[in-house]
Amino acid sequence: MTTDPDVVASFEEDWTGRWRGRAACVVRPRSTDEVVAVVRACAAHGVAIVPQGGNTGLVGGSVPRAGEVVLSLRRLDAVEPVDAAAAEIVVGAGATLAAVQSVARAAGLEFAVDIAPRASCTIGGMIATNAGGAHVIRFGMMAEQVIGVEAVCADGSVVGRVPDLRKNNAGYHLGALLAGSEGTLAVITRAHLRLVPALPERAVALVGVPGAAEAVQAIAALRRLPSLVALEIAFAEAIDLACRFARTECPLSAGFGAALLAECAGRTSPLEELADAVTALGALALDAAVATDASGIARLWALREGIPDAIRAEGVPHKLDVAVPVARIPEFERAVRERVASLAPGARVVVFGHAGDGNLHVNVLGLAADDEAVDDAVLRLAADLGGSIAAEHGVGVAKVRALALTRSAADRAALRSLKRAFDPAGLLNPGVAVPPD
Repeated sequence: MTTDPDVVASFEEDWTGRWRGRAACVVRPRSTDEVVAVVRACAAHGVAIVPQGGNTGLVGGSVPRAGEVVLSLRRLDAVEPVDAAAAEIVVGAGATLAAVQSVARAAGLEFAVDIAPRASCTIGGMIATNAGGAHVIRFGMMAEQVIGVEAVCADGSVVGRVPDLRKNNAGYHLGALLAGSEGTLAVITRAHLRLVPALPERAVALVGVPGAAEAVQAIAALRRLPSLVALEIAFAEAIDLACRFARTECPLSAGFGAALLAECAGRTSPLEELADAVTALGALALDAAVATDASGIARLWALREGIPDAIRAEGVPHKLDVAVPVARIPEFERAVRERVASLAPGARVVVFGHAGDGNLHVNVLGLAADDEAVDDAVLRLAADLGGSIAAEHGVGVAKVRALALTRSAADRAALRSLKRAFDPAGLLNPGVAVPPD
């Protein structure tokens, strides 16, 4: 345990810099038994706990708010050898995504979920937020990778089974239940994960299109590719920002309104398949850049993955992770700019995201940290278009009030019932994810 202000400070603020609070202390256990001891001690004294992994969250769900104990899981970082026969792996909650990827690749396999902060985000946090990322269109969300979990409940009891079996219908699937729970039901300590076959040959295309309407037409064509593993979208201001931040020239000629980044993968080169698909787009594609070598692929992906850092360099953004039906992306993109302009004429809007599943990241620069008017307008717009207010980053504290926009009264009551059943005293990550009565 530490109360050293210099150490504790790094656990009190999230990646965006917008969400911060005060912690009573930070506890860093090295085993499940030590997590049990911490949870039991806090329960005995009625002290609230905020579980924390890599602290790369964007909605305030991983930082303290009112003097809670921060329970850091980073030291539970064991990565066991791959079970090659089953294509599975058991890891600690504090293992980073990069560490798991490295061990899986050494065994000729891959972990299906990939997100940009791979060197710092942890598996426990990814399960707790049901992380998505670029490969959802091929492999699904984090919940779909979880075979079993081990977790510590609010009373210190340990639940779950690790290792587990892929086919185990003896009761509720705790892994699925805890995926997306944001540390409000139990503290995940270990996980049993599925792996997927490695696809070593890759090809990536960055395609410029006139705007959102043309992007949707191109999405419909590209997603029919059997080898497609990722399909991203970034509007012109996002690409421009990323290029300026990286001090590199844009690989696309001027005049595009949006850019799609498509990645294909296979045992043999998917280049011909991808190139033919891009050519078949005809007038939809204003320009394109294609890469098959590692450095060229990295350069194209760097434009997409560099957007969040480029935005952060411009100021503290309001980050709104939403999803809408793919067909309604043009309507959403147009309306979100209009609504922000009407509420905050001086604000800047930067939009990018995962094209294949309609997950858009709306970033608004130039707002005060406590200005909720734009946030509310963007979330309400997503809901009005049949979308979700929280696509892959969770609800956190940022969106609790907005949950009613896309979850019925019965849904919210069910969430509260689950919370009370697992955590009757309300000591696990209070105020996060679950709306109050």
